[in-house]
Amino acid sequence: MKQPSLILCSDFHLREDVPVCRTDDFWSAQWKKIDFISELQKKHKCPVICAGDLFHTWKPSPHLLSETIKHLPEQFYVVMGNHDLPQHSLELSYKCGVNVLKEAKKLIILPNASWGQEPDEYCQYSFHTEHTILVWHIPTYKSESPYIGQTVSSAKALLKKYSQYYLIVTGDNHQTFVEEYKGRLLVNPGSLTRQTAGQTDHKPCVFLWYADTNTVEQVFIPIEENVISREHIEIKEKRNDRIDAFVAGLNTDWDSGVSFTHNLEIFYEKNKVEKEIKEMVTKFIEL
Repeated sequence: MKQPSLILCSDFHLREDVPVCRTDDFWSAQWKKIDFISELQKKHKCPVICAGDLFHTWKPSPHLLSETIKHLPEQFYVVMGNHDLPQHSLELSYKCGVNVLKEAKKLIILPNASWGQEPDEYCQYSFHTEHTILVWHIPTYKSESPYIGQTVSSAKALLKKYSQYYLIVTGDNHQTFVEEYKGRLLVNPGSLTRQTAGQTDHKPCVFLWYADTNTVEQVFIPIEENVISREHIEIKEKRNDRIDAFVAGLNTDWDSGVSFTHNLEIFYEKNKVEKEIKEMVTKFIEL
C-alpha cells in the first residue's frame, strides 16, 4: 500500500471560548479533530505540516496549552500565522503560545515563512524527500479573491513566482483548494473547525501528500451536522432594523422649546418604544 510522505493541514484556531455560531460542545469537538489527525500520523508515520494559525490568539491560556500538548500529533511542524503573533509582529514571537510549545519540544517552527515574511533560501525544506517544499502563512485564492480591498496573489501566481518549490502549502484563507501548474502543486487545506456562520457548508479536511507523484489525497475529518447557527446574525439584523426605524422617526414631532431628553421621553411614550432600545439610546447619549 502506497504511503504518504506528509500530512498537510492549516488554521486550527484552537481556542478556549466558544464561537458564537456553535451550538455544540465546541471544546470537545476541536480535540476530536486533532485526535483524528494524530491517528492518521500514527498510521502513516510521517510528519504533519501546519501552515499557521495554530491558535486563535497569540496568548492561549495554560489550560488550552496543556490540552494542546496532550492532543497534538507527533512530528508536528508549523509556521506562525497572524493569529499566533502578538500584534501580528514576528519580533514579539518569543511571547506567543506556539513558542511555548516549541520550548516544550512538542513542535518544530519552520523558519522564514511565517506571517509577514518573504521566503528565502532557508525556507527550502525537504522532509526527507528529494523535493523542495515551502510552507507559508499567506492569503491566496484559486478562483476569486475573498479579500476585499487587499492586494492578494492567486495560487497560480505564487506557483509561477516561486518555481523552485515542488510543493507549496499555504494557510490563512479558510477555504479548501488545490492548484496545479506545470506539475507543481499549491495546497491550501482550509480551516480545521467551523467558527463562523458562513462556514456552514465547509468540510474540514487534511491532505495526504505523495512525494513520488506529487499528488494529494483529501481526507475529510468527521463533523457533527446542524451545529452551526445563524440566530445571532438574525437577532442583530432585527435589532438594527428597530434602531433604523427609531432613528427615522426622530425627524418628526419635535418641540424645539424643550430639552432633547424631554423630546425623547415624549417620543418613547407616543411610539411605545421597547425598553431595550431606550437603554441603547441612553448608553450612546452618555458616551
